[in-house]
Order: sequence, then C-alpha cells, then structure tokens
Amino acid sequence: MTADLNCTEVITVNLAPMSFKNYTWPHNPSTFEVTNRRVLASYKIPFGKTLIRDMGRSFRVFRGEGEFAGENAYDSFKELEEIFYEGTSGLLSHPVWKQTRAYFAELSLFQEPRQDYVRYTFEFWEDEGIQSGVSVVNGDRPGTGTSGGHGGGTYTVKSGDTMWSIAAAQNMTVWELMEKNGHIKNPNLIYPGDTIYI
Repeated sequence: MTADLNCTEVITVNLAPMSFKNYTWPHNPSTFEVTNRRVLASYKIPFGKTLIRDMGRSFRVFRGEGEFAGENAYDSFKELEEIFYEGTSGLLSHPVWKQTRAYFAELSLFQEPRQDYVRYTFEFWEDEGIQSGVSVVNGDRPGTGTSGGHGGGTYTVKSGDTMWSIAAAQNMTVWELMEKNGHIKNPNLIYPGDTIYI
C-alpha cells in the first residue's frame, strides 16, 4: 500500500518599509543591491613586481529599482524627488540592511506613456564622514588654518581611523592626503596619537 503525501507550507514575510529622513516608501522597491568596495593602491617595486596595499574600506553604495502605480503614481514620485533635492545626508532605514547615514546620490525616472505608472531607480552613498566623527584642529575644512606650512589644519589619529576615512571626512583623496604627509611611509601603519596634516 502506498500513499502520496503532499505538504505545502506558505511563508509570508512582512518586511519593514524602507525610509530616508522623513520619507517612507508606500511599498518597498522591487530590487535592491549593495556594493562594498576596498580602496587598493599599487606600487611598482624592483624586478617588474607590484606591491598592493589596502587603503581601507570604501563607502557602501545602495542601489535599487521600484515602481509607483495607481492614479497618484506621479505624485508619489514627486514626493520622493523633493527628498532627493534636499541634498543633505540623512538616516537610511532598510528592511534588510542595517541603518546608516547616507546621501541620496541619484534618482532616475523611466517615463512610461501612462499616467498611472512610474518606474524609477535610486542610489544612496553611505556617509562615512559623519560616522567616523573626524574633527579638525586649526580649520574646519581642508585648506583653512595653518599648521607647519601644509596649507591646512592637523588631525590627531584616533583608534579605528584609517587614512581613507580621514581623507573622506576632509573631502580629499587618499593620494592628496599622502602627499601632505610625506613622513608616513606606509599608509596602513598609523596609530592613535599620530598627527596628520590636512
């Protein structure tokens, strides 16, 4: 005697809505992508070899695509567009990723010949500068203040700092920061208490 047993289980997952600043998506975007990068530097060494150095983790990039449908589709998109135009960083909350501060870097509209449907893509850049808490002595931004003729201020390294995080907080590239700090031979070897010229 044989018996066929079929068991079907339906699992429903209710994800929290995505939000940025005071805007909450009426329904979550349909696709999400997060990109993590590391900044690597290459140095030529004798005998045709190349030395690769890790300059630290870069900021994450959050991308996705979504839709607004119904008679208020374009109004919903315009609300999102207003948040984009604010131009300041804010708290990005996502049902899967951890909360982070981010800039709304890009918003694209795919125009359809319909009044009740909008397809869009978005991109957020993680705001590493605020998270790292980098502060400057003798000038709030690069190129202000004085310090040993370097044309900028100085920064005292704290635990967890990297040359990349310091450069990003000062709107500089790692290369610009290294040029101002010739006394640092290895960008991966900085220690709390070290002085960095910015």
